[in-house]
Amino acid sequence: MTDDNHPDVVPGTVDVDGISLSYRASWVRQPRAVVLALHGGGTDSAYFDCPGHPRLSLLRTGAALGFTVVALDRPGYGASLPHAPRLTDPARRVDLAHTALDHLLAARPAGTGVFLAAHSAGSELAVRMAADERGRHLLGLEIAGTGRHHHPRSVGFLEQGDEHLRRARARLREALWGTGHLYPPDVVGGAGIAAASPAYESAARGWRYEFPELAARVRVPVHFTLGEHEEVWSSGPAALADIAGLFTAAPRVRVDEQPDAGHNLSLGHSARAYHLRVLSFAEECAVTREAGLAAPPRQGRAG
Repeated sequence: MTDDNHPDVVPGTVDVDGISLSYRASWVRQPRAVVLALHGGGTDSAYFDCPGHPRLSLLRTGAALGFTVVALDRPGYGASLPHAPRLTDPARRVDLAHTALDHLLAARPAGTGVFLAAHSAGSELAVRMAADERGRHLLGLEIAGTGRHHHPRSVGFLEQGDEHLRRARARLREALWGTGHLYPPDVVGGAGIAAASPAYESAARGWRYEFPELAARVRVPVHFTLGEHEEVWSSGPAALADIAGLFTAAPRVRVDEQPDAGHNLSLGHSARAYHLRVLSFAEECAVTREAGLAAPPRQGRAG
């Protein structure tokens, strides 16, 4: 366990049905709640612990405020990369993530419950987890850096297949990182957080066509964030309202445009401001749980 005033980030693995899933965590002795964070594509859990910039780390900021934060390497990333060919079924990935969480919390306090936070491609897994029957036990859901429609300046190369993406690498980098002024110089480009992506990730991009049906099954509070300078996905008030309108069964939906932020919200100069917004929403969800207005927290399974 960490000193809550000086949180440490520790790596680990959890075994689920013979598959090792890796993670980074900042454990708090008696947490207010647990935040399960799911990274986007081409990176791993290091995304939530910005190398060389602890102030920008969700893992460290969350723990300092009393939240245990577990950043899971999504199934097919990190230690589970060798098993990626077995993980093409989205339902399998959902089950692995839920079961890994149960194992991790079986002998650890979870406070008021689990809040799920995801970025970019990680939102696919997060929304599926929240839409699943087991998702009703979540405190709430944060998704960011995603959408249903690509940004007008990016749609031309993002929707023409992997070969076109390779030819348009420079434009993709611009969409992901902008001019770079939004990020510390040593972070731009993501070399410090890059990770091999599983082959299924390309096919999983089509999940946005399932987004409306999945979102309509989410029954916990939802927070959705886009960066002011998002260029991968359509941004602005209309795009925020479009996504908010999908979560028809959620008891509360809030949307935010994060000032001075690009696509990679957790790596920029404004990352701490973004994380504080997310944790504030998680705190609101914890208060709601305490008031008895939401589903009870999940109980971890031993084993």
